[in-house]
Amino acid sequence: MKLYKLSVLIEKDEDHMYTAKVPDLPGCHTQAKTMQELLKRVQEAIHLCLEVKKHDKSRVNISSEAF
Repeated sequence: MKLYKLSVLIEKDEDHMYTAKVPDLPGCHTQAKTMQELLKRVQEAIHLCLEVKKHDKSRVNISSEAF
């Protein structure tokens, strides 16, 4: 199994909610009230997005390097 580094864009909005988006996985995003909860949720979101792509036999184009 290859491991990849994925970039995650994190922002805090005017309602003090944190949002995270994964540019290499279109549609992969989540939000939370705390940074700790956001980090947990974004890991879950990435896992789910990859599972859906695997199930659909979709190609994943990851711009980050494998390590």
